[in-house]
Amino acid sequence: MEPVRTCVGCRARAPRSALLRVVCVDSTLVTDERAAMPGRGAWVHETSECVETALRRRAFVRALRVSGPLDTQTIEKRLNGYGHKVNGSK
Repeated sequence: MEPVRTCVGCRARAPRSALLRVVCVDSTLVTDERAAMPGRGAWVHETSECVETALRRRAFVRALRVSGPLDTQTIEKRLNGYGHKVNGSK
């Protein structure tokens, strides 16, 4: 049986393979492709809706237990590379 995680955006439970793990490295959100990076991780669906909701609700800050603003450019580039729009990006 595959582990189940909760998306920080929509709060829906899903298999770990259906979600993207995100970690914080030096106040920057970084996607963890292999889900093996050290430290706390937050899980999110790889859709612009879930990422936007998580950013708006400051869910990454709470889930990763960091203070202050996070640089979200790397996760936005990742989603834009797949044809999604995040935060009004082109």
